[in-house]
Amino acid sequence: MILIGLDDTDVIDSPGTNQLAKRIVREAASEWRCQRIVRHQLLFDSRIPYTSQNGSASILFEPRGSADPASLWDLCESILRSQFVEGSDPGLCLATHVPAAVMEFGKRCQHEVVDQVSAQELANRNGLKLKGLGGTNGGVIGALAAVGLAATGNDGRVVQHEEWPDDLTGDVAVQQVIVRGIHVIERSSGKVVTTGRVDVGKHLRPNRRSGSTILFVNPTESDACWSAVKLK
Repeated sequence: MILIGLDDTDVIDSPGTNQLAKRIVREAASEWRCQRIVRHQLLFDSRIPYTSQNGSASILFEPRGSADPASLWDLCESILRSQFVEGSDPGLCLATHVPAAVMEFGKRCQHEVVDQVSAQELANRNGLKLKGLGGTNGGVIGALAAVGLAATGNDGRVVQHEEWPDDLTGDVAVQQVIVRGIHVIERSSGKVVTTGRVDVGKHLRPNRRSGSTILFVNPTESDACWSAVKLK
């Protein structure tokens, strides 16, 4: 498995980090199978520059055959450089292993301000590839944080689950979600939901929790219908 982290790739009115992650997945598809793209929420703070909500993204890949991580890095770097927008500060990270210190770094980035030097030194000590690709290179912080948070298996909103198309919207059968390998759970009780219908909103956006992909739901006035809960 390979984890890719991306951050600070856009400015207002340009394609966002999630869209760039999806493009990477499409262009890498012949050699790498996407397990998931996850959006991770980092700290809101006036001292931190970000486009809108300070989110970074991780991509978990599985190789098809003997795919080379170096070629995957080159593809990711090429795409980010080709899509560079003046005013953005993109960062890219690649990890074949994620030690506990990097997971803790990801959690710190959700609660405190950290700096580029700390991120780069941590990546170097632990053998992770981390690089700034323009502007101030500040995106290295969120890129490393995304990898760390993804490795915990307990953070973020899933933007793409495996290779399923992003085509579920509005009112759908619960089974349409379950067949994708996503657990549907009532948030308040923890009860597993297997029947009825659920309003997933504009897009299906389950969460990563305890190593699983879970769509949390709340009941509606109709016993047979549920409403998706949008968690960070």
